Amino acid sequence: MVVPLAERSWAVRISTVRLGDRQYRVIRPARAVGFGGLYEGRLGAQFCLDKHTAATLATAWGLAARSPHSIVFLPVRAARRPDRCSWWGRPLDLVLLHHRLAVPASRWKQIRGRLGAGAPHTVTLPAGAWPDRPVADHLRVWNDGYRDHLRWQIAADTLVLTGSREAFDLQTEQLRQLAEDCPAHLAVAPGTHCCAEINLGRIGRYHDRRNPPAELHVEYCRLR
Repeated sequence: MVVPLAERSWAVRISTVRLGDRQYRVIRPARAVGFGGLYEGRLGAQFCLDKHTAATLATAWGLAARSPHSIVFLPVRAARRPDRCSWWGRPLDLVLLHHRLAVPASRWKQIRGRLGAGAPHTVTLPAGAWPDRPVADHLRVWNDGYRDHLRWQIAADTLVLTGSREAFDLQTEQLRQLAEDCPAHLAVAPGTHCCAEINLGRIGRYHDRRNPPAELHVEYCRLR
């Protein structure tokens, strides 16, 4: 039985890191991610996971959208990796952060190196943390003046995604479906392709060197 995300308590550790005159609050899972592989790819990144890691990712995503003062960190490089994804590029960790923090990806390595053990906490998000947005909202991302794209960079073996609450919210329903609905589909039809296709960068702007379009493809590689 899959526990709905809104009823799931997430055990985390929270660290406070000071660099110069800046202080950063970093939230990460209290328990290591058991299974999963996030890999750099030619068109972005590929995330292979199971139902437990899918729930962790969806919870982390919903938290990042609603935590403008926190960095959400998923260390997945040390997890047990799926063999079927071994042909992808280098393994990566994942960082999600609100654009208000204005944290350059180049600073992440220093922050990560000073995390320490962190203090234990429990996070529970409301059902509204994974909104189902109307089609019109998704179509707006193609407009020339649209600015709420997820920015992405790879630094210190980490995929760093930065955006507004709007940028994260436009993708959350896909991740909710992946965590809550896909296990049932896979239990009935194990060969079903269950995935989420997360748009990164400025869609349709292939010459934007600062934030080119890419995709984070999140796929079930096993159910349990």
